[in-house]
Amino acid sequence: MSLRNLVLVLLMMISAHQALSIAFTSRILHRFSEEMKALRVSRSTNTSVRVSWPEKGSMEYYQELVSGDFQRQKMKLGSRFQLLFPSEGSKTIALGNDFGWLHYAWIDIGTPSVSFLVALDAGSDLLWVPCDCIQCAPLSASYYGSLDKDLNEYRPSSSSTSKHLSCSHNLCESGQSCQSPKQSCPYVIDYLTENTSSSGLLIQDVLHLSSGCENSSNCTIQAPVVLGCGMKQSGGYLSGVAPDGLFGLGLGEISVLSSLAKEGLVQNSFSLCFNEDGSGRIFFGDEGPASQQMTSFVLLDGKYEAYIVGVEACCIGNSCLEQTSFKALIDSGTSFTYLPEEVYENVVMEFDKRLNTTSTVTFKGYPWKYCYKISADAMPKVPSVTLLFPLNNSFVVHDPVFPIYGDQGLAGFCFAILPTDGDIGILGQNYMTGYRMVFDRENLKLSWSRANCQDLSNEKKMPLAPSKETPPNSLPANEQQSVSGGHAVAPAVAGRAPSKPSAATPCFIPSCFYTVRLLHLLLLVLYLGSTCCDIDSERV
Repeated sequence: MSLRNLVLVLLMMISAHQALSIAFTSRILHRFSEEMKALRVSRSTNTSVRVSWPEKGSMEYYQELVSGDFQRQKMKLGSRFQLLFPSEGSKTIALGNDFGWLHYAWIDIGTPSVSFLVALDAGSDLLWVPCDCIQCAPLSASYYGSLDKDLNEYRPSSSSTSKHLSCSHNLCESGQSCQSPKQSCPYVIDYLTENTSSSGLLIQDVLHLSSGCENSSNCTIQAPVVLGCGMKQSGGYLSGVAPDGLFGLGLGEISVLSSLAKEGLVQNSFSLCFNEDGSGRIFFGDEGPASQQMTSFVLLDGKYEAYIVGVEACCIGNSCLEQTSFKALIDSGTSFTYLPEEVYENVVMEFDKRLNTTSTVTFKGYPWKYCYKISADAMPKVPSVTLLFPLNNSFVVHDPVFPIYGDQGLAGFCFAILPTDGDIGILGQNYMTGYRMVFDRENLKLSWSRANCQDLSNEKKMPLAPSKETPPNSLPANEQQSVSGGHAVAPAVAGRAPSKPSAATPCFIPSCFYTVRLLHLLLLVLYLGSTCCDIDSERV
């Protein structure tokens, strides 16, 4: 290659490099700079949340930097455990009408640990338990027909690992109403059910979890979490629903699931599985089998603040109905299923027509409109109910009816859906029966697969098909109906949109550095080229 051609190639390289430098050069901002502070404040959708901003050079400033470094290392290294579940076991139980038809799990909190029977609620974020009670539900076993031991009250002063969350903490939503940043952070959560709420103070303590490993010394984990010291409850929480606390499984940063993922303990997902006999399982970190069906969560008011999905159509039997698309909250903390008014009317009328039985009847004390009597010689065939999601994903409701029992046994059943105001329905825990429901919070997807809710910690996977002993739309037994004519009171949404973790600050090297090096190289080539030419001329 001639000297002229070599110089031309180098000039082309320099030009191309400078063009790329212009295309990809960007400003790098420190995450605690004033510009980033202004940007974070402007993007905050919750004006009641304080923006924590440490002073440069302060101890808090360096603690925040180190904490961020540790967090990013945990994200790079992956999760410590494949699965986690409450230390008392992964089993969940439904206690029938006495406890609002919800599913519950035993959990252990504090040091020494204290056990609580908490309702599992995917529609709210906070884990709270009765604590230093001013107004709480009765905790004596004698008050409830289905308990064999008293429920407990949490006392932070009795736990060596507890400490109050200050008003200056980034998870304190009520921070601006505090008189002092060091004051204990109060909380108040109002639920959808009329006059139902929980209030008290936010506490940091440990939640005892198990990984199900064979080495017992490494199986138990004490995970730091934020929980509500529920000093005052109202409404349904005083009449049998969640008397010993509520386990919020929502998307908010304050939820236990968010804490476990940020600590690098498990993947940012969890599963719930409910059997028709009232048993079930809960696993943190479960991502489900590869064969599961799925659909994406959808935005609500421009934010992902709850587990909301888009239903494209409802099908009764082999007939998929027009004008039955709607958005639905997936909520284990709601006992039954609710559809928007127009969708409800279309679905129940088609169900009634296809049932091809006598006219509807009313069972006193039950909330459903479409109920039917059963005669000994004429057991009607219940039509299937299917929800269609995008990309041809379908959810066949395992058990769409609720059995009604009388003195002589099974007296009838009701189509277990109710109408609701607005355009957002609720798929409650009764329609989750028979499925392993996976809430993938990282990828914002809901997945489901048929399952018998076996122990994942031992089996490593759940079977994909239901038990052969259980026919698809069979009527469940009456073991759960402890009180005739009861009415369920259900918790509802109290969640908020999650925030994304801060990105790592890249190492920035100015593009002009490489340009200067290339110029030096060009000069060197020109010098060597001219030297070679002088030598050649001398030889000539």
